Amino acid sequence: MEFLEQVWQRAWARTPAPEPEVVVLLGLIALAAVLVAWPLVRTVTTVCHEAGHAVVATLAGRRLRGIRVHSDTSGLTVSSGRPSGPGMVATLFAGYPAPAVVGLGAAWLAGAGHAAALLVLLVVLLALMLLKLRNLYGALVVFLLGCLVGVVSWFATPTVAAWIAYGLAWLLLLAAPRPVIELLASRPRGSDAAQLAALTHVPRVLWTLLWLALTLGALGVGASWLLPRS
Repeated sequence: MEFLEQVWQRAWARTPAPEPEVVVLLGLIALAAVLVAWPLVRTVTTVCHEAGHAVVATLAGRRLRGIRVHSDTSGLTVSSGRPSGPGMVATLFAGYPAPAVVGLGAAWLAGAGHAAALLVLLVVLLALMLLKLRNLYGALVVFLLGCLVGVVSWFATPTVAAWIAYGLAWLLLLAAPRPVIELLASRPRGSDAAQLAALTHVPRVLWTLLWLALTLGALGVGASWLLPRS
């Protein structure tokens, strides 16, 4: 009980906003990670992608069967229910915008001084996701991410917690458009866009362009929340 009280107190502790030059530096580091360490960053975006499918499938009344995250940075979320209709369309649509949505939420919480609450919330969400992982690699990735964020949320000073939160927000916002651009360039069969096109008769390129507009829009809005105002 005492441990939970300490977690609660840490979660609601206000964190100071980083200095303007630190915010810019964190953004540049995140951009470098997206460009140089893409396989690692792509794994993080895949976790968000599959979590997006899972959350929307559950909200749409579908039964979530399991989630897989593979070593090639691909993933799979399986749910049961009607094979067509709005619930299935929403479930398929949710994957690619999910990293941008998480990044936007991280930017809002960090900018509002709730970096510690953001880190605790991420630990809880990763723990819930872990319950639905159905392969060893995916479970290991999510477990390690949860442990890493948990250690930071427990031991980091408020200033360092704010830096981590800002950096994570930048990372997700900057990374979110790249899988969409790759999808637009490759157009693989069996992709979310291809399945949406089969269900709705809307060309898959339009779905991909919509995802690109959403992820770039989230980047613009999130950047406006993160960057210092004059």
